[in-house]
Amino acid sequence: MNPARQPFGLRFWLVTLAALVAMVVTASLGRWQLSRAAQKTALQAAMDERQSRAPLQGAELAQALQSASQEATAPLLHRRAELRGQWLPEATVFLENRQMYGRPGFFVFTPLQLAGSPRVVLVQRGWAPRNFLERTRLPEITTPAGPVQLEGRLAGPPARLYEFTPTAQGEGSSRIRQNLDLAAYGAETGLALAPLTVVQTGAASDGLQRDWAPIDSGVDKHYGYAFQWFGLCGLVAILYVWFQFVRRFLRPGRQRGA
Repeated sequence: MNPARQPFGLRFWLVTLAALVAMVVTASLGRWQLSRAAQKTALQAAMDERQSRAPLQGAELAQALQSASQEATAPLLHRRAELRGQWLPEATVFLENRQMYGRPGFFVFTPLQLAGSPRVVLVQRGWAPRNFLERTRLPEITTPAGPVQLEGRLAGPPARLYEFTPTAQGEGSSRIRQNLDLAAYGAETGLALAPLTVVQTGAASDGLQRDWAPIDSGVDKHYGYAFQWFGLCGLVAILYVWFQFVRRFLRPGRQRGA
């Protein structure tokens, strides 16, 4: 019997079913990644719009920080702000294993008592390198006394890093820490902390660098994942057609040529 005219058996239908399932799954994952990319694009547009607004300052900033919950202050994230107040250097903490210029070091956080307000804002003042010969040695920074004025952008709590041996709440009494929980830190210091932080911007000063990475929602990675899933879907379709149809009809011609 001509192989091209053989009836399709059980093996053919099992392969067909497997190929269809694979294509549906990979295509669905590709579409899901595109939907995630659309969400991230909208998020990036919202962040860009917030950063383009006039900076929050003075009474307007103090009023915005009256809320005690992170959910209520979420619309303020990424807004620019101009702060006036006084540093509380005794409560400065150094978050270790943070990088800048490809080098590990510390992100330095110091509370700022806002002028004319009971609120205290934790400010991510900048980055300082670590002394690897003396790992417990703190970097040399200066903290101006008296009233200060600074610019920054509103941000959420400090990003957390994985801890192999976390303490309670991932915190400790040491000034060098791996992570910092705002609620635990506020209870520890007794400060009326705002439920968000400020990333100080501007030129390097006080022994600290501030070359922060641009805020990126990560939309490009979702387009990359979508391309991979759609590419895999197309590969499954091509292999299915080749092995189940093209080769089936090419085989008779090869036999006659032999």
